[in-house]
Amino acid sequence: MGKSLSEKILERAAGKSVSPGDVVEVGVDIVAFHDLTGYHVIEVLEKATNGNIRVCDANSLVIAFDHLVPPPDVRSAEIQQSIRSFVKKHTLKNFHDVGYGILHQVLIERYVVPGQVVMAADSHTTTSGALGAFAQGLGASDIAAIVLTGKTWVTVPQPFKIKLIGSLGKWVTGKEVALEILRVFKAEYFNGMSIEVFVENPTAFPMDFRATVANMGIEMNADALMFVPDSETINFIKSERGFEPKIITPDKDAEYVDEYTIELNKVELLVAAPHSVDNVKSVREVWGTEVDYVFIGSCTNGRVSDFEIAAKIMKGRKVKSRCIAIPASWNVFKKCLELGYIQTLVESGCIVTYGTCGPCIGGHFGIAAPGEIVVSTSNRNFIGRMGSPEAKIYLAGPAVAAATAVAGKLVEPGDVM
Repeated sequence: MGKSLSEKILERAAGKSVSPGDVVEVGVDIVAFHDLTGYHVIEVLEKATNGNIRVCDANSLVIAFDHLVPPPDVRSAEIQQSIRSFVKKHTLKNFHDVGYGILHQVLIERYVVPGQVVMAADSHTTTSGALGAFAQGLGASDIAAIVLTGKTWVTVPQPFKIKLIGSLGKWVTGKEVALEILRVFKAEYFNGMSIEVFVENPTAFPMDFRATVANMGIEMNADALMFVPDSETINFIKSERGFEPKIITPDKDAEYVDEYTIELNKVELLVAAPHSVDNVKSVREVWGTEVDYVFIGSCTNGRVSDFEIAAKIMKGRKVKSRCIAIPASWNVFKKCLELGYIQTLVESGCIVTYGTCGPCIGGHFGIAAPGEIVVSTSNRNFIGRMGSPEAKIYLAGPAVAAATAVAGKLVEPGDVM
């Protein structure tokens, strides 16, 4: 019997044969946290060791400040100051201070390779599955234990196969594919499963799109969501880091609990309407809804292709809804600056910064007021997620978000171009 990608990765990490349902101890290749969760991780470490913390493998630990950066209040500044002290004390080299980027983007830009086990103190750690890693978000205590031991335990999930065939239509991106999966299966279906995504034509579904879908794997309640590594995976790592990675793929006779095929050319422009990620509708169903505020960015849709799309739609036009745009990292911001996308967005009336989660978590840099209607390219539209519990959030891809900002109401790109 052949093995799925999940089983192969976990077998290597456990050092023994595994099957779905097994509870196994695995070695962790990358462990990470950010400013908001890092404070709690360090608290647990201090209590567990009576202050005598010994990091198991400093090279595997990655820390990035992203959630409340630059710090909007004294408490946030104090927390970041304390984590800097921890970094200095333990001589940690994989530390990214204010301004570098959102943790999940930093991980796929600089650290993760196919076949790794990645654990971080944030639910959207699933983003690293875009590169074919088994990636999960864990709580502070579990992450602290990994920092000390280099290991954790997992229940081997049931693998579920999704095939992407054909090519996407104009303006349709990875966000719409993620929303299509949520439309079909809803938010609870994949509990206890790992989703393994096979792309028929690797170039038809680039890494930016894969990162968006993997990021929203946690919204599907999947234990992990991984794209099976292919030529796109290899080319991305060669381009970003200058080397060709070894890849790991499922056996041809691997067994899956079930499978589903998405014909990419049939995927529509979609939104998730308030207040659930699986309340998915076509844009035409909500067309004309007046919108106060548009957010383009986050660890879900803060990549170069997202801003390329937004710039194409906004070029020569002015926004009617206030619009905040946040590339996910300094690296993305720099590329967008060089390509002219930032200038286009600024000239259109957008407020642009980079490397912060801010609005996505209702932390700062764009908190929604009571009664406001928000269109966001982020990953969650729960009540109170972006500020007031009386605000209403629609999740969308970059094309719909940009067109909406220009029109001041929910529309498709063709309505403004």
